[in-house]
Amino acid sequence: MKKLLIIFCLLLIQNVTAEEVTVQKPTPNPLTVSQNIMFENCTKIFGINQEKLFYLTLASISANRFNIDEIQSANGYIIFSANRNKYLASISKIDKTNAILKITPCNNVYNFPPGIITNTFKYIDLNLTTKI
Repeated sequence: MKKLLIIFCLLLIQNVTAEEVTVQKPTPNPLTVSQNIMFENCTKIFGINQEKLFYLTLASISANRFNIDEIQSANGYIIFSANRNKYLASISKIDKTNAILKITPCNNVYNFPPGIITNTFKYIDLNLTTKI
């Protein structure tokens, strides 16, 4: 009887450890996987002036740890690198209280991770009320 009980316990322990060893592969984050992005999703209107939007965009690119390649404050654009591609962030004035930000890939291939755009827009939305 003891032998049967010991064998049963060993089988039970073996099944538990076998279940622990099988590890599921983590599912990739949809924001970091390249996807076809619609041009309409690359633009957003913000309720702030052009100058403040330029500085918030610059801060957002820096906070997301993208590499800034070129800044042109007079024309309102920033070229930055992320995910081995270059992107153009252009800021345009709509009126005194509104400006538009457009982020597009420099190579015109709209198959890239959407997190580049969404994270930039989220950072700006979170910091709209900060004083510059």
